[in-house]
Amino acid sequence: MHIPFTKMQGAGNDFVVLDETAGPLGLTPAHYRRLADRHFGVGADQILTVRPAPAGQDVDFEYLIHNADGGEVEQCGNGARCFVRYVFDQGLTGKRHIRVLTRAGVIEPQLQDDGRVRVNMGRPRWQPEHLPFDPQGLPSEQVGQAQRWLLPLLPEVDADTEAAASQSEAVWIAIASMGNPHAVQVVPALEDALVQRQGALLESHPRFAQRVNAGFMQVLDRAHIALRVYERGAGETLACGTGACAAVVCGIRMGLLEPCVDVATRGGRLTIEWRGGADDDVWMTGPAETVFAGSIELPDDLGSASDAATA
Repeated sequence: MHIPFTKMQGAGNDFVVLDETAGPLGLTPAHYRRLADRHFGVGADQILTVRPAPAGQDVDFEYLIHNADGGEVEQCGNGARCFVRYVFDQGLTGKRHIRVLTRAGVIEPQLQDDGRVRVNMGRPRWQPEHLPFDPQGLPSEQVGQAQRWLLPLLPEVDADTEAAASQSEAVWIAIASMGNPHAVQVVPALEDALVQRQGALLESHPRFAQRVNAGFMQVLDRAHIALRVYERGAGETLACGTGACAAVVCGIRMGLLEPCVDVATRGGRLTIEWRGGADDDVWMTGPAETVFAGSIELPDDLGSASDAATA
């Protein structure tokens, strides 16, 4: 099948954007994996799909997100910014402020005059059942308004034995849901954080029934943090919009941050705003850029080692 696409990036988090406003393309998880493959496909952290608004919904579009492993996820903040840039630049809407239905609810991205995009990411949730997360039996502590749990990363064994003490590796995590689950660590120095090792162990930890995005946050001052995120189904990415929101929410609840925070990611700067109330929405502002457009031939049989792509 012949698939047109647009390659976009937001703070280095890169996407393949597909237009299904005229009808579904009929892609399978294997097709999404091939599109995301950086050797045999286009290459992307996530695949974003633009669909028309469902009947009876007070929205402009529907927005689907698939990770590089082919699995569908609920939300992607950097993708949301690219989404509004795409539909505006492609002439699918003349609005600069749109309402978009995601699996996590309705978001409202807004194109700004300076070229950045501001998105209402909705209300955060930090109750374990919203991720979901099973904290039963874990040591915990209260830090400001937030609760943190000491989560063992290796198989949980009898903590009273000397062998268990020598085998154990545990980290303190705070949790937040931005429509998708996040576990956030505060680390003293981001360059020393064990992102690859601990990120992989956290992502698939049995305490998180739907896996989790693992955030590593260094607090620079009360208005600035540095952040790396190991994402579900994608590994470490250059930026994660919902991860930035979750980290700032956790930092504010722990009393470490002000209501407006600049987040330095490996791919660029994001600005996150949250007033701190249970009914307050999180706002994210950041870049969204088109890289190139092209088309790719996706075979029905994906056993072939070579797909033809043109740009």
